[in-house]
Amino acid sequence: MRQHNYYVYLLTTSNNLTFYVGVTNDLIRRMIEHKTHYVKGFTSEYNVNKLVYFETFTNVEDAIKREKQLKRYKRLWKFNLVNSKNAEWIDLSAQIGVTKEMIECAKQPMPEQGLA
Repeated sequence: MRQHNYYVYLLTTSNNLTFYVGVTNDLIRRMIEHKTHYVKGFTSEYNVNKLVYFETFTNVEDAIKREKQLKRYKRLWKFNLVNSKNAEWIDLSAQIGVTKEMIECAKQPMPEQGLA
């Protein structure tokens, strides 16, 4: 039986002032969506797309529980959590496999599909 991974992640802005907590089963796809503003909403409106922290789970219920816990964290707690694992506050997207080429490709409009 195939094991699934789930990710709880923390995004911030380029100046590290605004946080966003999310959960997904495909962190690479989700980061591309955030970086291309694919889904309109909070992260696209405030340009929150810098991956600074994530955790991996094999149980979706555990991932959702952790996401809710992190969402309740105050800003300082989130700041300290990131500092404990990513003191330089670098964007971890490249480390998980997101490339500039992938982002640029995702920005391109889909070609029209011909109907037969």
